[in-house]
Amino acid sequence: MRTAMLRSIRACAQKSSSPALLRRSYSSESAPERKVAVLGAAGGIGQPLALLMKLNPLVSSLSLYDIAGTPGVAADVSHINTRSEVVGYMGDENLGKALEGADVVIIPAGVPRKPGMTRDDLFNINAGIVKALCEGIAKYCPHALVNIISNPVNSTVPIASEVFKKAGTYDEKRLFGVTTLDVVRAKTFYAGKAKVPVAGVNVPVVGGHAGVTILPLFSQATPQANNLSQEEIVALTKRTQDGGTEVVEAKAGKGSATLSMAYAGAIFADACLKGLNGVPDVVECSFVQSNVTELPFFASKVRLGKNGVEEVFGLGSLSDYEKQGLEALLPELKSSIEKGIKFANQS
Repeated sequence: MRTAMLRSIRACAQKSSSPALLRRSYSSESAPERKVAVLGAAGGIGQPLALLMKLNPLVSSLSLYDIAGTPGVAADVSHINTRSEVVGYMGDENLGKALEGADVVIIPAGVPRKPGMTRDDLFNINAGIVKALCEGIAKYCPHALVNIISNPVNSTVPIASEVFKKAGTYDEKRLFGVTTLDVVRAKTFYAGKAKVPVAGVNVPVVGGHAGVTILPLFSQATPQANNLSQEEIVALTKRTQDGGTEVVEAKAGKGSATLSMAYAGAIFADACLKGLNGVPDVVECSFVQSNVTELPFFASKVRLGKNGVEEVFGLGSLSDYEKQGLEALLPELKSSIEKGIKFANQS
């Protein structure tokens, strides 16, 4: 059963990759030593994410950090009979040990969104958490690939960039906002509406990672479904943008999108590891420093490699509806980016 599970996880992670990548796989014996650190590992996203990273055969060392509760999570996950060795670290004084030697750092730390909570409410709590953790990354593993999950990603990624600039360690190729959940949702919703097998679906999602800043490009979806009306495309776009709210409301105040986010985070981390290991043609969407628009950060397809971002792809051909969506999202995304930069430089 374990072998089948690993095979399934690896197959899911490779869906958007090229045929060459599908033919090339790594066994634990041939894969390089790679340390992955999860910051916020005892939380709602952190725990399932820790589990999924433990199942990834590309990980040789799994470092789990949080301000509380980490020893229990680490003990639990460490009993799983896979390649990686697991160590849990708890408290500010152990952040350095958790980070030293990390190749990939994943940050799901912070509070989740709750019913009635505004983006400002979320920002006021999570911004400081991300800033402090990134100061640790700059000191203890400045060359790691940093995957930021903590919301609002549209602001926390700019915060991280400013922290790294101040420390003299900023490398735009190594900083990512994880927008993979938007892609996962777009694929799922599109496959259901178009009545095509979800395993073969790919939908690029560009822009940002909140509300109207999320722009799924269904005109570029594969396989292309000609049976969808404009009204259905609009509804699919709206559902993708509001996917997080859908889960928050369904959980009735008892959580947010933790499980699907952990899955998406694991998919993106796996892509980063494959890129570091030299697997060719690893392409995922991510919120990165970009020249695709006039904004300094933007989510689009990026090719991952040994240095992180190897290439940032343009938007390609857009439908009229998508062009309108792009124009509509830019002011809000600009405001969120500026808010993050201002916070980092004032505090």
